[in-house]
Amino acid sequence: MSLPRKLLGEFDEVLRDRGYNSRSKGIRDALEDYIIRYQWMQEMEGERMGTIAVIFEYHYTDVLKDLADIQHDFRKQITAVMRTEIGEKYCQEIIVVKGDVKHIRDLTEKIKRLKGVEHVKLTITVSKSSSH
Repeated sequence: MSLPRKLLGEFDEVLRDRGYNSRSKGIRDALEDYIIRYQWMQEMEGERMGTIAVIFEYHYTDVLKDLADIQHDFRKQITAVMRTEIGEKYCQEIIVVKGDVKHIRDLTEKIKRLKGVEHVKLTITVSKSSSH
């Protein structure tokens, strides 16, 4: 497995702050957490509300057009979008979503696959009308 130096340095810093003595143990814990979150999201059903936080390179070729095209395809699930600049290179977009969690997951996965997108985080809440 290869990782960019900056990412590895940041990971090592987090491990030190959290008191880990082993990078391997930290990687195992991080992977387990990632898998558990993914499985939890896959098992979720029904109507949900949430946010998708997207960080992308502002000047990356076609990223704005690609994001707009995807958002257009999912306009029934998107209730609001806010974009803010992060320095001169990056932007963050917060997308507020509501609808069947299957569509929300699909929207999130399509955004994750875009070139120029650096980070995507989906946060789902249980809607008041759902049984969970």
